[in-house]
Amino acid sequence: MNKWWSPVTVMTAACALSLTVGCASLLGNNKAREANKETPESFGALATGSGPSVAVQEQWDQFFADPDLRGLIEEALENNQQLNIQLQEIIISQNNAAAIRGDYIPRLDAGVGAGLEKPGEHTAAGVEHEAHGLPRPLADFRFGFVASWETDIWSSLRNARKAAIFHYEATIQERNFLVTEIVAELAKSYYDLVALDLQIEILDRNIELQKNALEVVKLKKLAARDTELGVQRFQAEVLKNQGRRFALEQQRIIIENRINFLVGRFPQPVTRNSRTFDAAKPDVVATGLPSDLLDNRPDVKAAELRLEAAKLDTRSAKARFYPSLRLDAGIGFESFNLAHLIDPRSLAYNLAGGLVAPLLNRAAIKAEYRAANARQVQAVFDYERSILQAYTDVYNQLTAISNLKQRYEQLSGQVDKLHAAIEVSKVLYQSAHVDYYEVLMTVRDSLEAEMDLVEAKKDQMQAVVAIYQALGGGWRQNP
Repeated sequence: MNKWWSPVTVMTAACALSLTVGCASLLGNNKAREANKETPESFGALATGSGPSVAVQEQWDQFFADPDLRGLIEEALENNQQLNIQLQEIIISQNNAAAIRGDYIPRLDAGVGAGLEKPGEHTAAGVEHEAHGLPRPLADFRFGFVASWETDIWSSLRNARKAAIFHYEATIQERNFLVTEIVAELAKSYYDLVALDLQIEILDRNIELQKNALEVVKLKKLAARDTELGVQRFQAEVLKNQGRRFALEQQRIIIENRINFLVGRFPQPVTRNSRTFDAAKPDVVATGLPSDLLDNRPDVKAAELRLEAAKLDTRSAKARFYPSLRLDAGIGFESFNLAHLIDPRSLAYNLAGGLVAPLLNRAAIKAEYRAANARQVQAVFDYERSILQAYTDVYNQLTAISNLKQRYEQLSGQVDKLHAAIEVSKVLYQSAHVDYYEVLMTVRDSLEAEMDLVEAKKDQMQAVVAIYQALGGGWRQNP
């Protein structure tokens, strides 16, 4: 045994030394490094909480209060085609890991065979068959077991399997990230839809208001207290808003069918309640610490898993420089006479071992090693980019929430003032203290302010969804 292993040990040591010295020069300046996981200490003065990000870890079915929205999300998570495609990707990755496991455990095959052999009479085999009186042609019957084992002494196959497991876990995180995207997009589209409902209601009320004002102008014209110009201007305003309503209606159809697409169904009416939206107040989401993003954001976790897989793939590629040890064995029965097949004298077996090291085909191994190292460097940058993107997403949404809050408060005050101005303008117009143009402009300004107020409320609700998504929320759900 020592005579067998001593040259192996010597060759292994020599290969390890040459590999350690040679691999560094192969990589040049493109050597892999560890990823930088440092994040800022906080999200700045706009952060809404410095403790653990509890709100982000809240399940989406608890975070969203609107029952119609929760129903749509639940249906989307069941039927969305992109999610189901990603689920199949998880199954593929799981089976890839299982397949690689089969490469490094011993392989055992059973076989049964039969054949005929008729050597030429003027060949050595033919003369031997003639001398021993063997039948011509000579039959060959056999059955038995054959085993082989790639010993994987450098853990190349085991590292490849571990890498496959990391890839599998990364696909799970990628599906979680896709869930956060779908939940957020569905919630934003839902708020778009109910905001359009409210805007169309506001437009309808203003159209009726303008029609009433038009009738007043017509009566004043008949009484010679106004001109045809005022009638034409009010008629034009009514027609403009009626045309605008058709444009909003088309937007509503598009958003409604966008929701249907996310839910995985053909166009149909979407159940919603605009009153729930009108009464809703944007929630305050605790941001926690930037370091929480490493645990909460599925895309960051997926990038980290891909990085670990890339490290193991590089180790596997590096191990190809070392010699490989393969063991082969077989045992069974073989005979040229079927009647003697099951006979102790027909027992046959073999055992062999081989140590193979690459010498002339190292160019391909070097190229694969350099490529694997480059993929590891890519994974480092991808992981660092995912952390940077996550922090930037949160920071942007925090500023949006702050600014949108100020905008909504200003617009709310503007709407109140304009509602009061409309009543004043009516009284003044009827008493001939202002002309039709003042009334028209006041009504128009009030309409635009109300539409902007609904838009600002929608932007606030969507910003809350965006910060919830940016912090890594939306993929958790109660069992």
